[in-house]
Amino acid sequence: MRSTGCRSQHTIEAKALRFFVINLDRSTERWHEIAQSAADIGVDVTRVPGTDGAAIPVAEWRDVDHDRFRRSHGRIILPGEYGCYRSHLAALQAVIDSGETVAVICEDDIILKPETPAAVAAILEQKPDLHVLKLANHRIRGFVSHGGEGVGKFGRCVHGPQGSAACYAVTREGARILHDALQTMWLPWDIAFERGWALNARIYTVPRKVIGFSKLSRGSTITTSRSSDYKSSKIPLFQRTPTLLFRALDYVRRAAYALR
Repeated sequence: MRSTGCRSQHTIEAKALRFFVINLDRSTERWHEIAQSAADIGVDVTRVPGTDGAAIPVAEWRDVDHDRFRRSHGRIILPGEYGCYRSHLAALQAVIDSGETVAVICEDDIILKPETPAAVAAILEQKPDLHVLKLANHRIRGFVSHGGEGVGKFGRCVHGPQGSAACYAVTREGARILHDALQTMWLPWDIAFERGWALNARIYTVPRKVIGFSKLSRGSTITTSRSSDYKSSKIPLFQRTPTLLFRALDYVRRAAYALR
């Protein structure tokens, strides 16, 4: 079994966890729903106003490397992706400013469950030196356990990207690492923040999501017009050689990281 590190101040009671929820001003119904789910399980939530990327002209976007994004990801940046990225940076700053030793960052289309804080507390008890713990993924393939069992099981994935930034726990140190390293956007947030091998960060995941998704999540607040359509954002296939090379190298690095 892998070493789980020494006990530290990062261990925490489940009910003491604070949740920071990214929420657009127009999405009041989503806020009420996630706030109710938090009240149902007895945890505190703090609202982090989200950035509406569709409301900001591209010329006014800041800290974005458009060329590197095209080379690495094979398409142009969607307005919603820009807004998502800025929103998560704001949430990390809110965690840092709060003084919390551990916190959970959520998007507003999830439903919190009793196992959400329970998983964080159980895994931190075993691995208190982690920086980030993903609590939801779009896909889990090639999961390698690094410890725990049941709701407290955690590890990494050989295959990826796993996708999703819907819900993740961060320690104060982890929040600082992500915030400092990811200031410039050149990948979508859900891909950028899970690249622990590139960030020199200890990032883990649960093998199955410990949250629910709201019925409201079916109506996207990101893709709102043709200009933000995913398919139309892709660059021509013959220009994607740098993208393929980047992904191949990242795949090898991800696998090595998972097996550490």
